[in-house]
Amino acid sequence: MREILIDLKALKENLQYIKAKAGVPVLAVVKADAYGHGLIQCAKAASEAGADYLGTALLEEAFTIREAGIKTPLLAWLNPPGLDFKKAVSQDIEIGVASLAAFDEVNAIAGAKIHLKVETGMGRNGFSDEWPELLNRDLSKVVGVMMHFARADEPNEIQNKNQIANFEARVSELKAKGINPIRHISNTAATLSNESAKYDMVRVGLAMYGMSPLGRDHNLKPIMKVRAKLVVVKELPAGHPIGYGATVITKEATKIGIVGVGYADGIPRNAVGAGVTFNGQSAPLIGRVSMDQIAVDLGSNTEAKSGDWVTVIGENYDIYDWAKACQTITYEITTRISGRIPRTYIES
Repeated sequence: MREILIDLKALKENLQYIKAKAGVPVLAVVKADAYGHGLIQCAKAASEAGADYLGTALLEEAFTIREAGIKTPLLAWLNPPGLDFKKAVSQDIEIGVASLAAFDEVNAIAGAKIHLKVETGMGRNGFSDEWPELLNRDLSKVVGVMMHFARADEPNEIQNKNQIANFEARVSELKAKGINPIRHISNTAATLSNESAKYDMVRVGLAMYGMSPLGRDHNLKPIMKVRAKLVVVKELPAGHPIGYGATVITKEATKIGIVGVGYADGIPRNAVGAGVTFNGQSAPLIGRVSMDQIAVDLGSNTEAKSGDWVTVIGENYDIYDWAKACQTITYEITTRISGRIPRTYIES
């Protein structure tokens, strides 16, 4: 009674647009189940569209990609010590490290390819106080160096320039040791807004799925559409409470549709101001989101009936509308959409 449609043709077009705009190799980020869109299907589509690299946060995600037979160069970067790095090297997975302990484990493996993640101002994952000691290690297996912007979606913030300066200082120290690594620091926001940050490769996730952290970009097409059926359509009189806490009371007689999705499916409970689309008409949310269902106001003259499909994400209420309604970002919405909603992959 509900489904997610993933448009892989649109994904490929988005990636090709980004490749042309970037002008440098592109690492397609497919972490977090490809931002909720499906790891293997999106990794294959990105590879077919010309991704130069694939990128994941977790090594387990990278193993899944290799087990699916995808041969594209692959980097996994969120790695504590103690993981199965030998298996990763045997599968030609390049490994991001941010601590001496992890570096020493990976560096001891013949054939390893290491990307150093450096701290430049994000205050998160990356070499910082251990950096001077790292420079005394054998760095011959280092093939890349990376960082992450804290405020790339705020292009005019001085912190972006400061992070680049800090990054270039780290790169200079590596070059002084005879290492000339692939430099990659740009996420989607930086790729779209910061020419000085492209270096040797950009890492693009969000834009590939048709979204931009800078706001709607009509060159990008969101690839996810969420649909569900109306479980019940019924007329309620004026003055009738709706949902938990009776947070809404109908002002006039209207028809209410009960849609079979809720916060267990990833529709945030705090959503206010979003809704669904039926036959091109908007039907706003009314009352609180429940675990398995939402109520929408179809209007007194609607022709909707039980069993009809409505579009939850897409059409009149797109992913940006839902993010605004939930006071969050678009990719939190897509990554939290539950696996209990089946995904259907199309080439529109």
